[in-house]
Amino acid sequence: MALANLKQTATEARLSELTLPVGGCLAEARRAALSRVQTMGLPGRRDEYWKYTRPDTLTQATAPTAAVFQHDEAPIFDDFDCLKIVFVDGVFDAEASDDLRLEGVQIDRVLDIESQDIHWSKDLYGVLEARGQDPVPRPLAALNTAFAKDGVAIRVTGKPSRPINLIYNHNCENSDAMLHHVIRVDAGAAATVLENGPAAARFNKCSEIDIADGGELHMICAQGRDHERRAATHLFARLGEKSVFKCFTLTVNGVLTRNEAVVELLGDDAVVHIAGACVGDGDFHHDDTVFITHVAENCESRQVFKKVLRNGATGVFQGKILVKSTAQKTDGYQISQALMLDDDSQFLAKPELEIYADDVACSHGSTSGAIDEDALFYLQSRGVPHRDATNLLTLAFLAEAVGEIGNQGIVDTIVGRLENWLIRRL
Repeated sequence: MALANLKQTATEARLSELTLPVGGCLAEARRAALSRVQTMGLPGRRDEYWKYTRPDTLTQATAPTAAVFQHDEAPIFDDFDCLKIVFVDGVFDAEASDDLRLEGVQIDRVLDIESQDIHWSKDLYGVLEARGQDPVPRPLAALNTAFAKDGVAIRVTGKPSRPINLIYNHNCENSDAMLHHVIRVDAGAAATVLENGPAAARFNKCSEIDIADGGELHMICAQGRDHERRAATHLFARLGEKSVFKCFTLTVNGVLTRNEAVVELLGDDAVVHIAGACVGDGDFHHDDTVFITHVAENCESRQVFKKVLRNGATGVFQGKILVKSTAQKTDGYQISQALMLDDDSQFLAKPELEIYADDVACSHGSTSGAIDEDALFYLQSRGVPHRDATNLLTLAFLAEAVGEIGNQGIVDTIVGRLENWLIRRL
């Protein structure tokens, strides 16, 4: 009872600092989300899916400060021809953004949708997040649905010629940002969405993604580089027949990052790949929590996560594949691995399979360990310096996760950023 009271008190303190937007076509969804938060309470360390990650700084009433990292490195996707949508500490920056018009796609700000009585996103906003609360409560996502004042609603109706690049800049040391994105991919449509930037001192992001039959969406997210930042991101997706969803996240630095992905495969022959790579040094805690539900037949899912940790950094992976009785001929694959560059770091893993169909091919595995000494010796015996050999083996370790990206140009860019990180740290 004391724990329940403590949790309720913490929830009330957080809610007291926030103002619920009123009116507009999203008002009902916001009120329902607020009710979910009040019923569940914000997460505590005793919650099953938070036992490896302390949620205190993500739930406290005010955001901890985070210094703005000064560097001369260009934004990671600057060399690509993209439609840029810029947010500064969680607020849309019209001057820094491109015109939101692009063939094959409709883009609206969530803030603008609030003033409308009718909008297509009304049928999606908060819907997938609410579905994702069962069987595992995700109160920080519900908090976002209720209170996020900005974000974008993207409806893909064709095949736009350029990727959409969501850029999150951090300018204020105590910024506390929430963004909520809604993405709908119509039948037969296809698009690529990029995300990058540190976003804020504390960042709560929720993305709801609905992919219709034959639709295809690729998402690549780069989180960094301000080290003191904290982030909790949530991705909820549902897939129709013969649809494809591939998502990759790169995380560099950050004192605390929690990335959650909840995906439902509702149409036959759907494909989902969720992958991530992170490199952390020192006071670094990175948590990937993934829940994929197979409902339809002959669907494929892949979870590929690689973490490089040193100087006391912590990596967490919680991944589940749930195969319902209707999901015959499921192909599910899950791998989580950590490369420990010293003896002080730790990797905590909780892989799960729950299968109710009898014609499936599902596997999971999780490992952690140091660099292969034989491989290191082989490279050094061929004249490769120890530092360069270590970097080569580290990049080779991350290759399976980075290889989940379909665009070779983006792969090369991400590998280059990883090389720069390793060089700076060594």
